Amino acid sequence: MKLYKTGQGILLQFKEEYYVLQHDWDKLINRDNLYAFLLEEYLSGKKITTTQAEEWLREYLLPPIGSQEVWAAGVTYLRSRDARMEESKDTGGADCYSRVYEAERPELFFKALPHRVVGHLQSVYIRKDSAWNVPEPELALYINSAGAIQAYTIGNDMSSRSIEGENPLYLPQAKVYDKSAGLGPCLYISEQPIPIETGIHMTIHRNEVKMYEGNTTLKQMKRLLPELVSYLYRETDFATGSFLMTGTCLVPPADFTLQANDVVTISIDSIGTLVNYVAVKGSI
Repeated sequence: MKLYKTGQGILLQFKEEYYVLQHDWDKLINRDNLYAFLLEEYLSGKKITTTQAEEWLREYLLPPIGSQEVWAAGVTYLRSRDARMEESKDTGGADCYSRVYEAERPELFFKALPHRVVGHLQSVYIRKDSAWNVPEPELALYINSAGAIQAYTIGNDMSSRSIEGENPLYLPQAKVYDKSAGLGPCLYISEQPIPIETGIHMTIHRNEVKMYEGNTTLKQMKRLLPELVSYLYRETDFATGSFLMTGTCLVPPADFTLQANDVVTISIDSIGTLVNYVAVKGSI
């Protein structure tokens, strides 16, 4: 089932039908066994037509986040390790990415507060002080305050590779800025954990010309999802839960950088599609 946050209310999609739920978003998602709760809750929801639901999703869709922080994991795929080593090879930082890929402890970093997160069909920013900017398509987890994975969504972890490539200590500047994170279009809630065969797909278009296309599966990830969660929740509490982007291995070639008005399309099997337009702060 899928849960959408809209300006008109919360929509639950179940068996191709739509129901309006009367809940506070944070309280609704931050519970144990969200799937079982929604399986009963939809019966008391107000059923609306597919036409009305599609209008809400077209006109009023919001990113599926309330008061949660967004965190991210890095170097969880071999291709990500290689890309990070490539971008930092001239500054002597390449070795640290090789080390963290092999290490027991994963790389985890803070990504965004809710007000810096954008949703489906909204604009992400590229930094004006970076010459090399890329999107990073990622499976994102919603984890409740008890540390249990309750839902999945699509993440766009925007990255300024030239800044991080100068020095790994510049990671916060490369990753954390206004509209640097995309989430959406929904929360996907399933009875069983998402399969490792799940596919992730990304295209980038410029003036309707395809500039990049890539596909992978979760099977290519070195780390297990519960492993990443266990490290994130060590010594840190999240009162309303958190979101965790789990890394990427779809990396455009080194001679590619995003430009304003590019269109980034990320799809993950079973979840849906997240489309973000690329902009520069102050230009729109």
